[in-house]
Amino acid sequence: MPSGLLHNYRDSGETDLNYDQWQDATAGEVSESDCLSPIDAKFNAMSPMNFSTTSDSALSPIDASSTIYDYGIDDDDDHPDYLVRRNSSISVVSQARSLQPDLAMIAPCPVGSPTLEFVLPVFSEFSDRPNRRALVDHFCNVLSHLIVFREESGNPFQQLVLPLSHRSAPIMNAIYALASAHMEYRGIGTTEKSLYFHNRAIQGLARLIEQDGNVDKIELLAAIMLLVYYEVLVQRGRSSIVDGHLKGALTIMSSSQEESSPASLFLERAFRFYDVITALSLGSAPLSTAPAAGCLIPFPPMDAPVTSPLSNVDTLLGMATTLWPIMHRLSNLLSLKNDMDRAARDNETSKSAVLRMEFETTSRAIETALTQWEPCLPPNVVAEDGVLRCSRGGEIPERLQLQSILHNALAYRHSAFVYLYRTIYGYSARREVVQKHAHAALVSCVETVTHRGPMGALLWPLFVAACEAVSAEDRTLAQAAFVGIDQRQGMTNIGQAWKIIQEVWKRLDAISDDSPEVKDTDMWRKVSAEMGVNIVFG
Repeated sequence: MPSGLLHNYRDSGETDLNYDQWQDATAGEVSESDCLSPIDAKFNAMSPMNFSTTSDSALSPIDASSTIYDYGIDDDDDHPDYLVRRNSSISVVSQARSLQPDLAMIAPCPVGSPTLEFVLPVFSEFSDRPNRRALVDHFCNVLSHLIVFREESGNPFQQLVLPLSHRSAPIMNAIYALASAHMEYRGIGTTEKSLYFHNRAIQGLARLIEQDGNVDKIELLAAIMLLVYYEVLVQRGRSSIVDGHLKGALTIMSSSQEESSPASLFLERAFRFYDVITALSLGSAPLSTAPAAGCLIPFPPMDAPVTSPLSNVDTLLGMATTLWPIMHRLSNLLSLKNDMDRAARDNETSKSAVLRMEFETTSRAIETALTQWEPCLPPNVVAEDGVLRCSRGGEIPERLQLQSILHNALAYRHSAFVYLYRTIYGYSARREVVQKHAHAALVSCVETVTHRGPMGALLWPLFVAACEAVSAEDRTLAQAAFVGIDQRQGMTNIGQAWKIIQEVWKRLDAISDDSPEVKDTDMWRKVSAEMGVNIVFG
């Protein structure tokens, strides 16, 4: 990596601070908006190095020897099925949840830690504190399963990310922060708050960045990726932090000369997913270049069998791997449209004409690509009206999971049409082609939830389609899907997205079909701004 690159990535030109001058911060002095990113040090005119890294008790409202975790199971008897998770070193059995998200929780299971040796108590090699071992347990037994599509031979967060925490305090603290934040949203008491662990992870990341070229790039990327997941989960309204993290990570990836490894490939796929989702969520241009059509292949878990029925499923993109180059180009259209409109307003005739030609050519190509796109199904499997069938007769292995993953990908395709027609072309919300694809997307979202498969990437297509729901039928579908993913995922951004949707519906109902406001493609953005949130729909 070129010398000084991480220095620039760290402070955006601000003066370095001496670690000896760092001041301890107390819990009472820290607010959520003070949790900064070393990637975006100008945020709120503060540097992350203002936080102490010398005291374990700084910012911590804890008694380190105690724990108040409440692990309760109160599952609905109507859903007695179990989710069995397997990887090469541990078996985790978690009961499916059907209770409300503020109470939902899976009990920790007495499983071996993901290391070569079995250590008791469980996860004691990570910490001697029971509450922190419980956080590792929650990360392994709950969170890691909620954010992937495929893990028949193991979960990549356990296989590729968790082992890095043994030598990396920032990664370990980011894991603690992510797990703790997820539990806090579900109403489960914790002795150490997620904000405390987030502060320590940011401090550790700043120290890594200070090392410039003498740092393991995979360690940096893993720490940043976990912090991206944390920011998206907690949604504190400062989504510029996510953008800053992504900029830093993509800079590292583009400049790294190291040979690719399973961990680096997995992290790169995760960053590129969030780059596109962030651009679609915030209306900004993606930071990375679009992958060429056909260049993305499904990323499997380690040691996944070649003949697996999930062989065409990507760990993070599901069956949307071949759709992702189209989604990337779609995410760039709003920025291009804004540039074109700006040039027209400024009477830059030549520039406006060039941008308009590029915009029209690109948007039509994307529309054609979406029309022609089909998910890549497993061998001997066909889809008829969204239902998977074996072309040779008989049962399809992993049919319910595959059915859910298929509908997840179809939801992306239909919501991409909605986004194109509404946000890019500016069609009315009640135009037939908008309602057609919004309805199809909502049906696919409900099918994804009904088949109880992976739901980690469902929020963007659900939100986009729900924004345009005008009929009672479609709003019922949207509500059912939101309830399903909120119960399953239990994350703040889902609840906030639902609040925005309800306000959008209220405003849509208050205007007539011929009102100019019905063509307002930014209504949900205005509602979001009024609520003081800026959600990344990942």
